Amino acid sequence: MSKKKKDLPTDMLIVKSKVKEYVKTLGDYNVSSEFYEVFNHKVAEMIRKAAKRTKHNNRKTVAARDV
Repeated sequence: MSKKKKDLPTDMLIVKSKVKEYVKTLGDYNVSSEFYEVFNHKVAEMIRKAAKRTKHNNRKTVAARDV
């Protein structure tokens, strides 16, 4: 990851059990332990970008169109 430490979330934004459950619906797959951290960082990055777009458009509500 090239992001600064302060930009990374300290808490999990995703629910591991729900991710694992969803992956199981796609086939006979397992989820590696490091997947969750990387996926969590990707989600955080998407949220940061959406918030930035919201601010750029002079709004205070992050909406689906910001993703």
